[in-house]
Amino acid sequence: MSEFLMQYYLWLKALHIIAIISWMAGMLYLPRLFVYHADAAKGSDLSETFKTMEYRLLRYIMNPTMIASWLFGILMITANPALFENGWMHVKITMVVLMSVVHMMYSKWRKAFERDENTRDAKFFKIWNEVPTVLMIIIVIMAVAEPF
Repeated sequence: MSEFLMQYYLWLKALHIIAIISWMAGMLYLPRLFVYHADAAKGSDLSETFKTMEYRLLRYIMNPTMIASWLFGILMITANPALFENGWMHVKITMVVLMSVVHMMYSKWRKAFERDENTRDAKFFKIWNEVPTVLMIIIVIMAVAEPF
């Protein structure tokens, strides 16, 4: 299996990068929607519009691209298990796990908005809007510079 995957390794890598870019777009956009949604009156037309936007972003873009990111990443490691011998890969995977946890937190917060039960203010979501950026920076440095 790993020989077969190795033949298509560059395709796996390309698909992995495409999935990551798409996932990150959602990870940066959803909390920005939360910022504006937190200031919208509950039950208002604006609030209902945000609910629809948040649901569609998470359901149709973020969830599938997170799954694709993990799938293509796992296939790349299956093709080249020697990657696990590098310390940078351990850091990268840890950061990707943290990114997935943040994704799940965003999903939980979206459901609170959907039920009109959000209790957090816009400032809270502005701060959380920066978390994926920090994780992404670490992930990219690990994957490209391979510092250790």
